[in-house]
Amino acid sequence: MSPSPSPPPPLDAAKLVGLLADEERRRVVAALILGAVDVESVQALSGLGAAPAGKALARLLDAGLVERGKDGTLVLLEQVFAMAARAAVPPRGEAPDGPVDETALVLSRFVRDGRLLSIPAAHGKRLVVLGLLAQEFEPGRRYSEPMVNLILGRWHADTAALRRYLVDEGFLDRAGGEYWRSGGSVPV
Repeated sequence: MSPSPSPPPPLDAAKLVGLLADEERRRVVAALILGAVDVESVQALSGLGAAPAGKALARLLDAGLVERGKDGTLVLLEQVFAMAARAAVPPRGEAPDGPVDETALVLSRFVRDGRLLSIPAAHGKRLVVLGLLAQEFEPGRRYSEPMVNLILGRWHADTAALRRYLVDEGFLDRAGGEYWRSGGSVPV
């Protein structure tokens, strides 16, 4: 009697993302979420032919994201997503591996999808955000106030506050209705 196959190791977030990087596998997962319970319904809901659907389904079964129920129906193990997400977050109070990039940490808290969520109240955090905004201005070029507002408006609605902070902290200078870059780092 041969030993029963061991279950696949649990998926971590990186493996899960890698598994779902393939469009056909994502379409199979979507079909299962929408209620597919067998190969035929997976094909119908995913729009995939028999061979691509079968190949994608086999890979999802092998990885442990999908399993066959006792009655032969296909079941997406949705709890795998939550388990992978929980495993990816270090426990509270535990530092992540390697050095912490404070600038990246601040920006991850205040910037989403190229927009500034809020202007940090803490001076040090505000300087990090202003340093990022200053990179929008080309050194040596002069900008009118409307142009500065247009550039800053892509980041946040309160352009007056951002302009004032950039000038007060020495990232921009102004005179005669014009602004120019006077500080901050230059992207490499």
